[in-house]
Amino acid sequence: MLKFHKEGSKIIMIACAIVVAIILAADSLLINRAAIMSVQIVSLVFLILVLQFFRNPNRNTQISDKQIIAPVDGKVVVIEEVFEPEYFKDKRLMVSIFMSPINVHVTRYAMNGIVKYSKYHPGKYLVAWHPKASEENERTTVVIENEVFGEVMYRQIAGALARRIVNYAKEGTRVIQGEDAGFIKFGSRVDLYLPLGTVVDVKLNQKAKGGITVIAKK
Repeated sequence: MLKFHKEGSKIIMIACAIVVAIILAADSLLINRAAIMSVQIVSLVFLILVLQFFRNPNRNTQISDKQIIAPVDGKVVVIEEVFEPEYFKDKRLMVSIFMSPINVHVTRYAMNGIVKYSKYHPGKYLVAWHPKASEENERTTVVIENEVFGEVMYRQIAGALARRIVNYAKEGTRVIQGEDAGFIKFGSRVDLYLPLGTVVDVKLNQKAKGGITVIAKK
């Protein structure tokens, strides 16, 4: 059964109302049958795009403290050592997953553990692949700790189209791998910051599936 994320409820209802109004108006105001059909088809395509964006498929996560899973659907675009200035203030191994507008945009917890840090940062809306997007765009930073990997950070980053980031992680709470951690509306990326020396199980340009694809394991 197709499910939709709760963050899309209001937008889906508005989209449905708009589409119904357009279809009825076209049928009443337009005489040319081809024009009526064109307007109705375009309206339905728009509604389908909205529905597919907010879909929230069930994922059968194989929960394990010894692995880190992809927090989102998308393509792995970066695997490199970087300096992380906000929380760790040292070098980390960053794995970045880019989401296109057609990907599922649910963010899932990448591992089991305790939320040590959770902070929202207002910012710009540079394209998600811009080198400065992770530091200058609107974003949330979350750090989770467990006994196997220690502290691992993930960062939800807004893009040129994304205008709202939803983050459910609260400091001090225990979270379960694969569960709903938030949502990014209309495309962006998520960066994972892992301890140096972590063996990564994904490759550049590989497609990742949130809650399923193993990013790293011990």
